[in-house]
Amino acid sequence: LQPGAFVPNSLEMDANDCRTLVITGPNMAGKSTIMRQVALITLMAQAGCFVPATKANLPIADAIFTRIGSSDDLAHGQSTFMVEMSEVGRILENATPRSLILIDEIGRGTSTYDGLSLAWSLLEFMHEKVRAKTLFATHFHEIAKLEQSLSGLKNASVLVEHWKDDIVFLHQLTLGTCDRSYGIEVAKLAGLPQDVLSRAKQILGQLEGQS
Repeated sequence: LQPGAFVPNSLEMDANDCRTLVITGPNMAGKSTIMRQVALITLMAQAGCFVPATKANLPIADAIFTRIGSSDDLAHGQSTFMVEMSEVGRILENATPRSLILIDEIGRGTSTYDGLSLAWSLLEFMHEKVRAKTLFATHFHEIAKLEQSLSGLKNASVLVEHWKDDIVFLHQLTLGTCDRSYGIEVAKLAGLPQDVLSRAKQILGQLEGQS
């Protein structure tokens, strides 16, 4: 890789202080990449491989469960949300305290309040009942409040520099929460017309004023 093409990230979890890590940050910031990195290193180490780390102390996992990405199953008449819920159901049924669970943006396939409620409830259940080591990426910033009430749950975010109307992704994981989702800024990077972006900002201001 070219210098700067890969940003290393450290991660420390245990059964008491940090059993669950809630990760916030905008799209393209690197949340899913960091989660995949953890899963791959866990799998490689358990298979007896060297791992790309300066230092690694990893427990034996009885399974790695993931719910990452969105996909429907048209052949069986299942929407993206139905597939998502089915996969999460299988995780809750089969995971143990020795498992590793990676959940990425659960609940986005339905209305905001439904999705937030489901994500919140699922996270509480996994943390308190399943008790597996869990990485939980989300755009629902309200979920960050659980750090205050659930022992062993911590918040982390992927750093972003906001300069004028642009954002720079630093791809660095740090403890704490991201203050916002930066969706309009990411849409700008994707090349949406300025008229669309300006109108989106107006609508966002109205919605934030109502909430």
